[in-house]
Amino acid sequence: MKLEPVLAIALILWVGMADPWPAGAQPSAPPRTERGQVSIPAAEPSPDSKPAPYEPDLLQLADIIGSLAYLRHICNGHDATLWHQKMLSLVETEGRTPAIRDRLVGAYNAGFKAYASAHRTCLAGTEEASVRLSRDGERLARRLAGRYGG
Repeated sequence: MKLEPVLAIALILWVGMADPWPAGAQPSAPPRTERGQVSIPAAEPSPDSKPAPYEPDLLQLADIIGSLAYLRHICNGHDATLWHQKMLSLVETEGRTPAIRDRLVGAYNAGFKAYASAHRTCLAGTEEASVRLSRDGERLARRLAGRYGG
């Protein structure tokens, strides 16, 4: 059975989040700008550039991932780099055209910047926002997988 891209992303994003890395394993750092935003090379153009019906949800998911990447970083979370990796996986799987890739990366960077402008240190509110966003992202990923995943 072939997984649709959305289902693959939902599985990549939130399944097994309790302990994403084996003991001692460190993910490789994704290419980032000096402010921590994701830098992703452009994709080859595709003739199929019609937006997918789930694209708005994917953009919201990318925004949440960007927010979590920033919040987990300032709170020194063990999964801080995981969110960059998740975004790279999302773009690799769903970025069929340069335009889609640009929108996904733009949504990620918008989420990252939104929290960077309001949170400079890890406080109780920062942790609460991180937990809330993680739950929202999980619900969104499950909804995407249930609706479009195959």
